[in-house]
Amino acid sequence: MTEKNAPDDVLLAYASGGLDEAMSLVVATHLTLSPQSRARVADFEALGGALIEEIAPAALDADSLDSVLARLDEEDSAQQAPEPPCDGHLLPAALRGYVGPDIEALRWKRLIRGVQEAEFAIGGSARARLMRIESGIAVPRHTHRGKEATLVLEGAYRDETGYYDRGALQWADATLDHQPAATGGETCLCLVVTEAPIRLTGKLGRLLNPLIKYQ
Repeated sequence: MTEKNAPDDVLLAYASGGLDEAMSLVVATHLTLSPQSRARVADFEALGGALIEEIAPAALDADSLDSVLARLDEEDSAQQAPEPPCDGHLLPAALRGYVGPDIEALRWKRLIRGVQEAEFAIGGSARARLMRIESGIAVPRHTHRGKEATLVLEGAYRDETGYYDRGALQWADATLDHQPAATGGETCLCLVVTEAPIRLTGKLGRLLNPLIKYQ
């Protein structure tokens, strides 16, 4: 399963606060770059508001207001509605809140020739990182043991399902076996969130699976 915009069930979960922190960050960042997905979230929020208006009011405890206000104060920044523009920055504000304004200050590590990643802390069990792939370089062929969300922030890549450039979101699961390769003459920068380790599927990769656990 792949999409260039977030699937409707994901956008609905985001609008209702049902995503975990890592996936919320991916969607919030994607919405900044995708007017189409942003409009869908607005539709879901309007629908939710209309449904709430039809619910009969119920009596509240005396401390209900204080409890609601406290929860609002604790609301995660990734769940906030994203700003439409990027204010001249490469990274949308939701993502800058996690990695800072200068990606060169992150701790980048080399995975293979032409591929680097910089992991950053986020709540939950999912893993979040930025990944840079030099033009013409392909990552090893693989499939997924859980959901994987890849959002292009700069440059572009291509795989068996199509072409993904800035703002495009690829939402993948165990049904997808692919080998993304950066294209277009410039380095491809992506935000990647994975819920579980990937499984290598190339000839050499199959032999390495028992030795390597990469999420």
